[in-house]
Amino acid sequence: MRYMMAIAEHGHMTRAGEALGVSQPALSSALRKLEDELGAALFHRTGRGVEPTEAGRVFLEHAARAVRQGEQAVEAVRNLVGLETGSIRVGAGATATGYLLPEAIRVVQQEHPGLRFSIREAGSAAVAQGVLSGELDLGIVTLPIEHPRHEDLMIVRTIPDELRLIVPDGHALAGKKTFRWSDLAGEPVVAFEAGSAVRRLIDDLAAANGVMLHVAMELRSIESIVQMVRAEIGVGFVSKHGLPPGAGLRPMTGAIERRLGLIRRADRVPGHAAAAFERALLTRLPKEAPRREEKNG
Repeated sequence: MRYMMAIAEHGHMTRAGEALGVSQPALSSALRKLEDELGAALFHRTGRGVEPTEAGRVFLEHAARAVRQGEQAVEAVRNLVGLETGSIRVGAGATATGYLLPEAIRVVQQEHPGLRFSIREAGSAAVAQGVLSGELDLGIVTLPIEHPRHEDLMIVRTIPDELRLIVPDGHALAGKKTFRWSDLAGEPVVAFEAGSAVRRLIDDLAAANGVMLHVAMELRSIESIVQMVRAEIGVGFVSKHGLPPGAGLRPMTGAIERRLGLIRRADRVPGHAAAAFERALLTRLPKEAPRREEKNG
């Protein structure tokens, strides 16, 4: 069928053979055998080459559909094989990498032990770019997505998060549940790296409350921040997902809330491996609580 489609496309036996990598005699022989089997001529010769006969046009119409279906069948099998031996590429920040992804990875690997995971820990902008470029299948980023092509990304699920202050044992705020932003004036802070979405959120809130934070150290890892705070290097802000239930301090002005987003390319259907991981992840990610409707009056 591919041979016949090539002959029709090029309108010339020799050029069709060159395009297919088949000799002209072999191509002519294949055409004769098919015509003998069908009992009808598929092409007739012209001064410039060959053209499909009426029977040839009918055959080519069905052949095109059959070839497309064959390609889809091959792709389906390859995707199925990919579920057993393929790879899943995910990008996320420190919170998701350390505390949201591991359980879903464990579950999927138990069901499909041949799968390989490639996890890239990076800032939200880099993760969004990786998903857009096709280097990553899925990503978890801080919302809103700050990228010129953010409309090309689909937010599969929004994920609630809250940042809390942690302090060393023996600190004046140790054992308390809340703090004033003014309490942090002059305090050394172990912070996330400059330019990250978390860092911008904390800096902006502190500035809005009249405090310029004194950053003593910048890190990417939540665990590293926790260890530095324990070593009394300073105080720090980390996600509640990285803390025991109820641990950490909230500002008296209100919780430091942010929304994460599970994203993928809007114009691509995930393969079987990525789709299986996405399903496992969705069943384990925290969901946003439904918002109460405000009543007038």
